[in-house]
Amino acid sequence: MKERNLFEKVWDAHAVGELSNGQTQLFVGRHLIHEVTSPQAFGMLREKNLPVLYPERTFATVDHIVPTNEVSEPYSDPLADAMIKELRKNCDDFGVTFFDVDTGKQGIVHVVGPEQGLTQPGMTIACGDSHTSTHGAFGAIAFGVGTSQVRDLLATQTLALNKLKVRRIEVNGDLGPGVYAKDVILHIIKVLGVNGGTGYAYEYAGNVFDSFSMEERMTACNMSIEGGARVGYVNPDEKTFNYLKGRNYSPKTNEWDQAVSRWMAFASDDECEYDDTVRIDASDIMPTVTWGINPGQAIGIDQDIPDPTLAEATDRASIEEAIEYMKLTPGAPIKGTPIDVAFIGSCTNGRLSDLEEVATRIVGHTVKEGIKAIVVPGSQIVSKLAEEKGLHQVFQKAGFEWRSAGCSMCLAMNPDKLVGDQLCASSSNRNFKGRQGSPTGRTMLMSPMMVAAAAVTGKVSDTREVFS
Repeated sequence: MKERNLFEKVWDAHAVGELSNGQTQLFVGRHLIHEVTSPQAFGMLREKNLPVLYPERTFATVDHIVPTNEVSEPYSDPLADAMIKELRKNCDDFGVTFFDVDTGKQGIVHVVGPEQGLTQPGMTIACGDSHTSTHGAFGAIAFGVGTSQVRDLLATQTLALNKLKVRRIEVNGDLGPGVYAKDVILHIIKVLGVNGGTGYAYEYAGNVFDSFSMEERMTACNMSIEGGARVGYVNPDEKTFNYLKGRNYSPKTNEWDQAVSRWMAFASDDECEYDDTVRIDASDIMPTVTWGINPGQAIGIDQDIPDPTLAEATDRASIEEAIEYMKLTPGAPIKGTPIDVAFIGSCTNGRLSDLEEVATRIVGHTVKEGIKAIVVPGSQIVSKLAEEKGLHQVFQKAGFEWRSAGCSMCLAMNPDKLVGDQLCASSSNRNFKGRQGSPTGRTMLMSPMMVAAAAVTGKVSDTREVFS
């Protein structure tokens, strides 16, 4: 039998059949939903008098619009209050498990899925959110879908999809001090471009990804979509299995060994083929920060903001647009750019290990006067574990606000928004115009440690220098 990569194995295992238009009707093993893209989908089911076909395969939480500075309902934001109540009703009416705000399990959908053991190797996973690629860290094929596809999933548990090509991205060598998983994925997107992954699934490999923890792999897979790839994954290994063992929805003791054998079989075969292979030297990756208005517009902390007059003609207009919007000076160092807000959180970097790393280094430092700094745990479980370790007290003593779980300032569909043209050092995943709630607000993406460095200095800074 032909050697196959993980994507091909998972796709073939879930293919129901080929449609007349050449697409594959793909069975989706796990469907995750939240309050923003599901109301219309449930409404469509009601209009057609259809049930949720397999309610036991769908799980819901609230994250996008839930306020992080209020704990009691009704919330002061009437839209948030209405949308949460609507999801609560839909889950109750259709028999869907809901990790509500009073369960202790609520949080960002891409944090909740893995920590509950819902995300498993060899699965197909879909969610009405573009950063569903996060779940590929477990050797799953996970992708975001639109509202009409959420409807189709609820009604049929299948989707019509075009099969992707597969690009293997190998990162080998040793990462330098102050370089984290966020820097690795920002570097990959910078090298390949924001459209470089169009039509591809990305398989991340090499000794750097082998050495990464599961949470670091999730950070990298999370931003696959920012490089144009709909899917990003890492082959499952012992770290994957150890992470999943004993979690709520993981296979139980009497099923565990059989599950692990099945999961291992999904890993890419040694001699399998790829449509493309890219190799990156880990020593080329520096602490990285975005200067523009898409995640590919990024540079190392020691580099200068691009000068459009020195750029290729095809890139000149986009560089000029980004620099004008970001109010930066061409050719100036990125280091030293003043910030107004520092945000640590999101489905990219709101997990326990992210918070632990910053808390360990920030002791003895204080947020610069005039800087608004907030920390938002990715889930109620992350928050609980962090508080048990006293991390919240470390952050508060340093001058950060400690918030409740949610998407928060990543996309500002809640009260956590930039004001005017404030510039935010953010550990999130998108720096588009207006992404953080203000049409003129500015976002610079970086690792949580780089956000912390910016918070205590009041400007974009090298974490290796601030926390040496």
